[in-house]
Amino acid sequence: MACAATVLADGCASHGGSPVSTARSAGSPSSNGVPPGRPSSAVSATPASTVPGAGVAGAVALTFHGDGTPALATSLLSEAERAGAQVTVLAVGRWLGEYPQMARRVLDGGHELGNHTEHHIDIDALSPVAAFAEIEDCAARLRRLTGSIGRWFRPSQAQHATPAVRAAAARAGYPTVLSYDLDSLDYTDPGPDAVVRRVLTAVRAGDVVSMHLGHGGTVAALPAILDGLRARGLRAVTASALFPRSLSVPEVSRR
Repeated sequence: MACAATVLADGCASHGGSPVSTARSAGSPSSNGVPPGRPSSAVSATPASTVPGAGVAGAVALTFHGDGTPALATSLLSEAERAGAQVTVLAVGRWLGEYPQMARRVLDGGHELGNHTEHHIDIDALSPVAAFAEIEDCAARLRRLTGSIGRWFRPSQAQHATPAVRAAAARAGYPTVLSYDLDSLDYTDPGPDAVVRRVLTAVRAGDVVSMHLGHGGTVAALPAILDGLRARGLRAVTASALFPRSLSVPEVSRR
């Protein structure tokens, strides 16, 4: 059963903007402000029973911040495809502006494409008008390039979206915001072995894992991560496959 808090942010920075949170992290903060370990799960006012049975048994969602060079992004997607895995890419709009071909590359590989704001600035610090513009501008790029804004929005530089950002996302067409259960910390470039160890030590069925395109160590780590998931009887699927039902909550999480 999914908890009443998911679909919220990546590991780019932490923010305690959720109505209620329960700490699951341990250790000192990372270089970008996210504590190591599992981030706290925000609990919305909507009861968990609104999403009973959401998710696919024996699956996890590997989600990727969409930025970096096309060569690294393509290498990572190709590694996933060789293993029969599907991933979700939350694209930064300016990245798609610079490399518009990457939108089709993601989708043509059987993966999923979503919105990670236009400029990847601290969205929780923006006014409601500016926050909406960040989401809407990226959504417009997605629509122009693919014909769809995608199902998911993930806030930039925030673990949790504030109520104002959630409202802006809903206004832009994203009723639910995508978060994560496990932060790989791959953006700190700790080396492939550390990324593999961090994910496989902590991952559980139903998790949403935060990772990043644009990092060579992440590309190198992915085959071992996928092998380790298979050894645990887990499949890597898109966020929409993990949460296949229509969601009526502003945030959802598996924990």
